[in-house]
Amino acid sequence: MSSVPASAAGLPAYRNPTLPLRKRVDDLLHRLTPDERIAMLHQYAPAVPRLGVAPFRTGSEALHGVSWLGEATVFPQAVGLGASWDEELLRRVAEAVSVELRAFHYHRPPAIAADRGPNSLQAWAPVLNLLRDPRWGRNEEGYSEDPVHTARLGEAYCRGLAGDHPTYLRSAPVLKHFLAYNNEDDRCTTSSGLRPRVLQEYDLAAFRPVVAAGVATGAMAAYNLVNGRPCHVSPLIEEELRRWARGTGHELFVVSDAEAPSNLVDPEHYFDDHAEGHGAALKAGIDSFTDHGEDSETVVGRLREALERGLISQDDIDGAVRRQLEVRFRLGEFDPELDPYAGIGPDVVNCPEHRELARHAVVETTVLLKNDGLLPLGLARTSRVAVIGPLSDTLCEDWYSGTLPYQATVADGLTAALGTHGGEVVRVEGSDRITLRSRTTGELLGGAAFDVTDWGRDRVTLRDADTGRYLCLQDDATLVASTQVIKSWFVQETFQLEAAEDDTVLVRSVFTGRYAAVVDGRITVTAENAEAAERFQRDLLRDGTAEARAAAEDADVAVVVLGNHPLINGRETEDRIDTALPAGQEALLRAVAAVRPQTALVVMSSYPYAVDWADAHLPAVLWTSHGGQETGHALAAVLLGDAEPAGRLPQTWYRGDDTLPAPLDYDIIKAGWTYQYHRAAPLYPFGHGLSYTEFAHRDLRVSEASIEQDGALDATLTVANTGQRPGSEVVQLYVRALDARYQAPRLRLVDFAKIRLEPGESRELTFHLPADRLAHWDVATGAFTVDPGGYEIVVARSAEHPVLTAPLTVTGPAPQPRSLVERRILAVDFDDHADSTVVDVTRTDGDAVTPADPAQPAVLLFRGVDLSGAVRVEAETARESVGTGEARLEFRAGDQLLAKIDVPVTGDRYSWTTVGTDLSAPLLGVHDLRLTLHGGVRLAAFRFGAAGTAD
Repeated sequence: MSSVPASAAGLPAYRNPTLPLRKRVDDLLHRLTPDERIAMLHQYAPAVPRLGVAPFRTGSEALHGVSWLGEATVFPQAVGLGASWDEELLRRVAEAVSVELRAFHYHRPPAIAADRGPNSLQAWAPVLNLLRDPRWGRNEEGYSEDPVHTARLGEAYCRGLAGDHPTYLRSAPVLKHFLAYNNEDDRCTTSSGLRPRVLQEYDLAAFRPVVAAGVATGAMAAYNLVNGRPCHVSPLIEEELRRWARGTGHELFVVSDAEAPSNLVDPEHYFDDHAEGHGAALKAGIDSFTDHGEDSETVVGRLREALERGLISQDDIDGAVRRQLEVRFRLGEFDPELDPYAGIGPDVVNCPEHRELARHAVVETTVLLKNDGLLPLGLARTSRVAVIGPLSDTLCEDWYSGTLPYQATVADGLTAALGTHGGEVVRVEGSDRITLRSRTTGELLGGAAFDVTDWGRDRVTLRDADTGRYLCLQDDATLVASTQVIKSWFVQETFQLEAAEDDTVLVRSVFTGRYAAVVDGRITVTAENAEAAERFQRDLLRDGTAEARAAAEDADVAVVVLGNHPLINGRETEDRIDTALPAGQEALLRAVAAVRPQTALVVMSSYPYAVDWADAHLPAVLWTSHGGQETGHALAAVLLGDAEPAGRLPQTWYRGDDTLPAPLDYDIIKAGWTYQYHRAAPLYPFGHGLSYTEFAHRDLRVSEASIEQDGALDATLTVANTGQRPGSEVVQLYVRALDARYQAPRLRLVDFAKIRLEPGESRELTFHLPADRLAHWDVATGAFTVDPGGYEIVVARSAEHPVLTAPLTVTGPAPQPRSLVERRILAVDFDDHADSTVVDVTRTDGDAVTPADPAQPAVLLFRGVDLSGAVRVEAETARESVGTGEARLEFRAGDQLLAKIDVPVTGDRYSWTTVGTDLSAPLLGVHDLRLTLHGGVRLAAFRFGAAGTAD
C-alpha cells in the first residue's frame, strides 16, 4: 500500500481537509480491513471506532418534505411540483427540505432517536420516472410525462438538495428509480420492453441531463425488469449512468431498492441462489444493499459467500465502498468543524419561511382547467359558500410525505378568508351516516355510527361519527375504530359493503378479502366466503347527498372537492384500473350542480381523472395535487382571486371513453402514449392551464431559417399581459419534424420558460435551440442523428394550443439506406414491429426479440435497407423447448419470400446458435425487409452474406 502524506498536524490523510478528495478517500479505504469494507455494503454500515468512522445509513425520504421522522413541512406532491413548471420554485422547495433534513440529522425526536445512528443525509429524491400511464399507482411521485420537463425540474430539485457550497453537500440527492418503472401490479416480476428508440429518446432522456450536470450524487435501481433483465443487474448502470457522470468529477453511488436484491432469486428466479444474485448486483454496479432491514448479517454473509466462490472480487467491493466514502466525505462527516451546515438547528423545521413557501408552492401548482367566468369568486359577490365533498375539510398524507404539522383545509382557508368580510362557509362532507347492526347479536358494528366515504371500486372507509377515527381491521381480526390518519404500508381501513338478501349488507375487508362474521358472540373478519358472513342491517341516519344538495341550494356558490386518498386505490404496489372518478363522488357532484349551477369542482388528486361530465356542465374546474399543510389557504386565495392559478398540467388528462394502451406496453411510439404520440383528442392536454388574465404571443423570429446538422439558432418572441390582472404564463417551445423517415412525435417539447407579468407588461424571450434538440435515435447508426429536411418550431400554450410557428430547414447530406449485407444487425434495431417483445440475450448483457405470444407470429420491419448482393442469411437464435411448437424465421423483401429458417431447440434461453440458409434469389437495390418470428424463437441478430463470403 502506498503511503499518503498526513497533514502538518500529524493527522492521517483522510482527516486532512487540505488534501484532494480522492486521496482522502483512498487513504481511509486502505485503512479499512476487508471485513470492515464488505460490512459497509449493507444499508446500515457499521461504525469503525478505531478510525473514528461513524455508523452510516443510506437513505432518507425527501420527495416533497422530510418523511417518516415526525412533523415537518409538507410541500405539494411531486406531480404537483411538476405542474409549477418553475425550476426556481423546485430549487427553493428542495433547499427547505434539505435544511430540515439537516435539522433532523442532529436533533431527532425522542421517539425516533432510538433508531440506529442519526438519520441519513442521503436524500432519496427526486423521482425521475416518467408519467407515461396516468393509472400508475405512484403517479404522485413523478414530475411529468415529458423527459425534458422532468429532467429540468429534477435537476433543479437536486441543486436545492445539494446546496451550492463548492466542497460540502447539504444533502446527497439520489435519483429514483432506474429505469422504465411505471407500473405497480406485479412490479417485481414484470418487464418493461424498451426498444432502442424508446430507451434513448424517452426513458434515459429523463436521467441523462441530470446526471451529466453533476447535481446528483447517486441513483436507485428500480424493482422491475427491463427487456427481461432485472434493473438491479442491468448493464445500463455502468454503460449509461456512470458514463454520463464521468465528466462531472464524481461517480454515482448506486443503491438498491428495498428487498430488491433478494427479489433476484425469489420471486424473479433470475439466479439460483442469493450469493449469486447479490454478487451479480454488485458486479453490475449496486453499491449499497437495502435488504433485510437492519439485519446486516444476512446480506453481508451472502456477499462474503459470493467473494469466496469467486463471483465477485475485492476490487468490486472496494469500488462500491469508495463511492460510498466519497459521498460521506462530501457530506462533511469527517470535517465537522468545516461543515457549513452543521449549525442548522431544530427551529428550521416548519419555520414561518417554510410555511410561506409551502403556501406559495400550492398556488404555483394549482391548475385552472376550465373557467366560464365563475372564477375568481371575489369577496363582493360571495357571501355564502358551500364547501362540499370528501376532501373539502380534510388533508391527506401520502406514503412519502412527512407528518402534517397542522391542516389548513379548503373549508378552513375559505372560512378564514371570508370570515373577515362577513362571509360564511357551510361545510358538508356529503357522506352518508349509517349504522350496521348485526342480525345475529343485534349489536352495532363498532358500537358506533359511521360516515361512509366512497373512494371508488366499491371501496369505502367507515369513520366513527363521534371520534373521527377510521374503522380498522386489527391483528386479531376484530374491528375497532382506532385509526386517526390512514398511513401505513398495509391499509386495513378499507371495506366493501356488499348487498345481500333482505336489504342487508355484508362487510368485507379489502385487505384480507374476508368477511365479518359472528364467532362466539364476537364479530371478527374471518369468513372466507359470503355464505359464512354475517348479515348487517344498514340504517341510514343522514343522507349525505341530500344534505349537500340543501347546502348548495342555500349558498351563492358551491365548491366541491373530490379526488383520491393517496393510500387507497392507487398507491405503491397497486395501480388504478381506470381514470374515472369514484361513482359516489361523481353522483354527489351531479346532485350539487343540479341545484347550484354556480359550482366549481376542485380535483385534489395524485393523478389525472376523466372529468368529462364536469368539463361539459360546470363553469369551473381546478386541479391540485395533495398540497400539504397550506393547501386550504392557497386554494382559497386562488378561488377568491387573491392569487393567480399558475400551474400547467404536467401530463395528459385523457377522456373517459379513450381506450388507453395496456399498462405494460412501454413502447410509447407504437402504443401511442403521451402527448407526443397519442392521436385521440385529450380532455385536457399536456401543458394546459388557464389564467385569470390574458396573454398575447407575437413576433416569433428565428435567427436562422436554415442551419446545419450541428448548428444552432435563437428563437425570439414577445409575450404580453393584455388583461387586467397580474399573472404567470408558461411559454412552451416545441418542435415538429416534417416528412420524417421515422415515426416522429406529433410534437416534442424542447424548452420552456415561466414568466410573471403585470397588466400591460410585455417581455421578450429568447430560446437558444441547438440542432441536437431535433435529434432522434437512429437505429441504423446506433446514435442520435439530426436528419436534414423540414421542421417546424412551435410556440404553444399547451401541446394542443399552438400560438406561433416558424419553419426551419436543416441542411446536410441525406441519410443513406441502411446496408444489411456483411453487417451484424441487432434484432432490436427495427423500425417498426408488431406482436413482439424485447428480452435478454444473457443475464449480463444484450437484447433480443421474441414473439409476445408464441402462438402469434411477431413481425419486425426494417425500412429502406440495401440488400444488394445478398445471397445468404444467418441468424443468432435460441429456443428453450419444443413446447412452443414449430419455430422458424421468415425473411421477406416486399412481398418476395427470401428465406425460411427452422430454429432448433437449444435447451436454454441463454444457449445461442447460428442458423442460416441461402436466399431464394440474389437481391439488388433498396427494400423494406420484413422479418417474421414464429413460435418460441428468440432472435439476437442476423447477417446477410454476399457471394463468396458464406461458410
